[in-house]
Amino acid sequence: MPSPPPPGAARGRSILSFAAARDRCFSRRFLKAGLRPLAIPIPAGDDPATTVVHMWVPASPPRNPLLLLHGFGASATWQWAPYLRPLIAAGFDPIVPDLLFFGASCTRLPDRSDAFQARSIKAAMEAIGVTTFGLVGVSYGGFVGYRMAAMYPEAVDRVALVCAGVCLEEKDLAEGLFPVAGVAEAAALLVPRRPEEVRRLVRLTFVRPPCIMPSCFLRDYIKVMGSDHLQEKTELLYALINERHLSDLPKISQPTLIVWGEHDRVFPMELAHRLKRHLGENPQLVVIRNAGHAVNLEKPMDMCRNIIEFFREPVAEALNDEKV
Repeated sequence: MPSPPPPGAARGRSILSFAAARDRCFSRRFLKAGLRPLAIPIPAGDDPATTVVHMWVPASPPRNPLLLLHGFGASATWQWAPYLRPLIAAGFDPIVPDLLFFGASCTRLPDRSDAFQARSIKAAMEAIGVTTFGLVGVSYGGFVGYRMAAMYPEAVDRVALVCAGVCLEEKDLAEGLFPVAGVAEAAALLVPRRPEEVRRLVRLTFVRPPCIMPSCFLRDYIKVMGSDHLQEKTELLYALINERHLSDLPKISQPTLIVWGEHDRVFPMELAHRLKRHLGENPQLVVIRNAGHAVNLEKPMDMCRNIIEFFREPVAEALNDEKV
């Protein structure tokens, strides 16, 4: 049975740490919104807890479940806290997991594929009794969400993909589409280990990054939120990008919303249009102005409004439209 994780299970905390204090603040916001944390064991063979998925779930059985999948970076609470109250007020029941090797989710198995992430999250959803749901995935969470939609079309009824470059090919890196030229450089960018690497990532993902980013705060953030499972996160990126070809990407049939930051430099707009072409008449594309790859953090109100409109509207109206 799912059970609450022990206090401090996700990471060590320091009384004087700004990042740890902010992490506790986000957790309180989730609790005040009526969600509770669960650690859900996913058995494999004779081991009842080979994989553990940590997720925030509604205290009451969800009637309109909406699965929110985060991207690379801090744990899910940091990325989804601004969305809880608007989504709940709109009648949705958010379910917010940490993907494997983020927050308190982990596995002892060697599989690093997005398909394994998808299977693990689907098993956790079944464990809490949720069999059909809408899905929103940001960046890496969009890769996992797309895979879930392809693998479980009977469970995922609608999909919103936010700056998720699922149509990228490995050759795009060498051909200069991205600010990195290979998988190793991508891993160094997305799994920062030093303050200057965090600064580079923030400046790349935000249209208006903070003017001042003191090293002491960045080192604290890395220690509290970004120092766990560095090797495993790097392996996730290698599994995602190595030998990736658009011809291997399945097409999903669910109504699909594509949301992109106008100035995304991590996954340029070309990938949004490529995904729209790949899915044919199915998707709706929304471009959010004056936002970059971190559109979910830069423009949470705009993004939340589009998510609510999409998951509320009839299927026929969700298709064949493009907004700016």
